[in-house]
Amino acid sequence: MTKNLYHCTALCTIAGALAAATPAVAQEAGAAAAPQEGLAEIVVTAQKRSENIQSVPIAVTAVTGAAVENLKAVDLKGLQGTIPNLQINNFTNTPNSAVFTIRGIGVIEPDPFAGNTVSIVQDGVPQYFSMGALLDLFDVDRIEVLRGPQGTLFGANTTGGVVNVVTRQPTGQFGVRGEVTYGNWNRMDIKAAVDVPLVDGVLAGKVSAMHTQRDGFYTNIVDGTDMGRRNVTVLRAYLKYTPTNDVDVTLGGEYGRTRNGAPVIVNGSTGPGYAIYAPAGTMTTDQVLPMYASPCASDAAPCRAPDKYYSARDFGPDKSDMDNYRGTLTINVRNTPLGDLTAITGYKQFKLEEFTDNDAIVGLGIDTYRGTRGWQFSQELRTAADLTDAVKLQAGGFFMKTHYDHFNSVRLEAFAPGLRQNLPQDQDNWSGSLFAQTYIDVTDQLRVQAGVRYTHENTRMIAGTDNYYNASGIGLYCTHEGSCGDTLLGGFRASGSQSWDNVGWKLGIDYKATPDTLLYASWARGFKSGGFVGRVARPQDLGPYDPEKVDTFEAGVKTDLLDRHLRFNLAGFYTNYRDMQVAQNYILPDGKTIGTSIFNAAKAEIKGFELEATALPVEGLTLTGSLAYLDAKYKKFDFLDPTGVIIDLSGRALQNSPKWSASAGATYEVAVGSGKARANVLYTYTDTKLLQGLQGQPLVRIQPTHFLNANLGWSPEDGRWTLEVWARNLADKHYIEAVTNNAGLFNQVSYTSPREYGVTFKFNI
Repeated sequence: MTKNLYHCTALCTIAGALAAATPAVAQEAGAAAAPQEGLAEIVVTAQKRSENIQSVPIAVTAVTGAAVENLKAVDLKGLQGTIPNLQINNFTNTPNSAVFTIRGIGVIEPDPFAGNTVSIVQDGVPQYFSMGALLDLFDVDRIEVLRGPQGTLFGANTTGGVVNVVTRQPTGQFGVRGEVTYGNWNRMDIKAAVDVPLVDGVLAGKVSAMHTQRDGFYTNIVDGTDMGRRNVTVLRAYLKYTPTNDVDVTLGGEYGRTRNGAPVIVNGSTGPGYAIYAPAGTMTTDQVLPMYASPCASDAAPCRAPDKYYSARDFGPDKSDMDNYRGTLTINVRNTPLGDLTAITGYKQFKLEEFTDNDAIVGLGIDTYRGTRGWQFSQELRTAADLTDAVKLQAGGFFMKTHYDHFNSVRLEAFAPGLRQNLPQDQDNWSGSLFAQTYIDVTDQLRVQAGVRYTHENTRMIAGTDNYYNASGIGLYCTHEGSCGDTLLGGFRASGSQSWDNVGWKLGIDYKATPDTLLYASWARGFKSGGFVGRVARPQDLGPYDPEKVDTFEAGVKTDLLDRHLRFNLAGFYTNYRDMQVAQNYILPDGKTIGTSIFNAAKAEIKGFELEATALPVEGLTLTGSLAYLDAKYKKFDFLDPTGVIIDLSGRALQNSPKWSASAGATYEVAVGSGKARANVLYTYTDTKLLQGLQGQPLVRIQPTHFLNANLGWSPEDGRWTLEVWARNLADKHYIEAVTNNAGLFNQVSYTSPREYGVTFKFNI
């Protein structure tokens, strides 16, 4: 209690000093507006129509493109800590798979079979796969983060919320924007965007490109090289056709090429009681540096990141390669007898191939090859119509079909030299839904809304396990399903197909108390789809598991005060979370193999609040911040321990659910010489949390984090170019990012990024 009181006192003091909170990045557009005119209006499409964010009766935060550039973030993970009750993480051994959690609702599983509870949407197209969902952030117009169930307008698997990314569209006017960054760790970013009017007022084109690369933060004790390098290139192209004022058609395409280093894992085993462990200082003829000290000193205490990051990789190529292809066709036809029509067609395919030294010690251990190929096709057709002056309607349909093949080949040298295990997955899924949402103006100030969505979904899964043995005693890594030259010891295939029907809805009311103050309340029911388990050690583990359901009650206030010099938003919520899909592990009789299955085994209760604000106290100065509280606990959960013992986890915290989080920032602009200088500072705080661990053992608890980012730049009076210096994690704090406890085998650990700094030159023609 004392600890929590301290956290509250410290955070409330910060928030109060800043006139409460909104993320420092969220209101960048306001910072650019002249202070005497007040905060600028921010337009969002959180309800699939353009509205002032202060008129939207849901908890939504908008991050502008300028704010994204301020963060020097290369992908969505760079937003971590800046949005209330949003957590963005990676898995220890699969950095290309995103972990998004909003208000304690998220999926802690890297493989695609587990689905999502936070939908990542790019230009109107939901991203079905968590692999590749950490979208690269360049040439972004804005990012909208919607908290709470959004199933009525955005469909299934949005029980946590939606991250809606809107890229900059063609303008129809010639223009060139560019940016070059050089930083430590040999970071080099090159970004450019060119707008071209092809036929004046009718046809516009745009091409944008980004390349980013840097060295890795870790040192390999095997040969002294760096580990975890990054190398990403993204190309986008658009054509926008506007034959009349009422019709526009936009065709967009994107190619993303990732050639990163292999995933980096640190061995966190605490002693010889673990099957895979090497004492600090151990040297062999196969390494140039001694074995590093484990960041985990004891199973009874949290792990701690060292001053310098070490790991070991002596398996397979140093690569994590991914290719993404996206295509989007958006058609808008306004003022038809059926209202304003919108059709969005989306297609995406990807290929991922990576090698991981899972044990992170020198010598025989556990090594993995992962290869995944997937594609998705989606079609949405909707209308927005004014039925009367007081009644507005949005209605439509949505269809999505997906497929993926996933192949996992694991060398188990630590347990039996020459032993290899293949884990193939093959899944097809399709879903179709119909939705409608109405907005009724009861009076000029009072509005009610009601929405409903019906969804039908079908999933087919084939998964299994094959065990192979190589008589030479050295297991092969295999990049395709089959023997790869070794002997099949046995295996199985399991298959299943299942359909589900679900109905979600939303009821809400909002009241315009003054022209600048909105009060609102709502009840939303959302669901996450059912499915099958893809990584199975026994046929019966396949499932299926059923959908989980969420009811969220939310109330809030949005207001602009002091002639729009203070923006203040507050939301409170209560969530009843039931039939939770929970992965439960167990150890097979061989004492080494961990089996996994997913059960609808738990209920939870989640409550909290989010406070956001922006203040313009004096000319040139913008103060921002956020404060969020989250109480997310299991209400009922009989957990099956890997040893076979059932443990009651009622009252324990949900994964990835820090009790407190906050941000505080300031931006100051002042005339200097013949131009303008601009300084920005942002502090973020995240309380202790669990990530990859259900029981809450001290070992897997992630420590509280404090990060400080800063920018200082200057541009001439015409604003055609800017030169700035910047730093992320200015104080060079070293933290644990994730810990996975593989009972009795070994612990896997990863670290947050150390300090990054550099210089950026921007230009605009």
